[in-house]
Amino acid sequence: MTPKMRKKILDLMKTHQVMTIATVRPDGYPQATTVTYANDGLNLYFSCDGTSQKVRNIERNRKVSLAIDHDCEDWSEIQGLSLGGTAQVVKDQKEFQRALKLMTKKYPQMAELGEEDMKDMAIVKVTPKVFSVLDYTRGFGHTDLVRA
Repeated sequence: MTPKMRKKILDLMKTHQVMTIATVRPDGYPQATTVTYANDGLNLYFSCDGTSQKVRNIERNRKVSLAIDHDCEDWSEIQGLSLGGTAQVVKDQKEFQRALKLMTKKYPQMAELGEEDMKDMAIVKVTPKVFSVLDYTRGFGHTDLVRA
């Protein structure tokens, strides 16, 4: 990955607020869910209920795909990411706290969550393997495929 492409990916992660993550259900079908996220370099973190279907899916099959983008009235302005990678529920308390701090910095309202809100919270780390960088400002459907 070139430094220029890495910067573009990091800029897109920074300027977008939500992502849709697809996990693999027990029946083999993908399950797509929208979540908020924060990133540490190219790795992404999101929080969810630790008993959620997506957590159970990830614990059974770590392969995930996700998309980061936002609505554009003019399709020629679309810029975003899709990626394939692996996910795992964060078990290490230091990493959990670091990820929580990253998320709270991006979403200050997380600081208002009480103990009851957080008792079943899981934080999931996504490690990208391949990126598809969408940039319709460079032409309809323009995509650069980049290995992490």
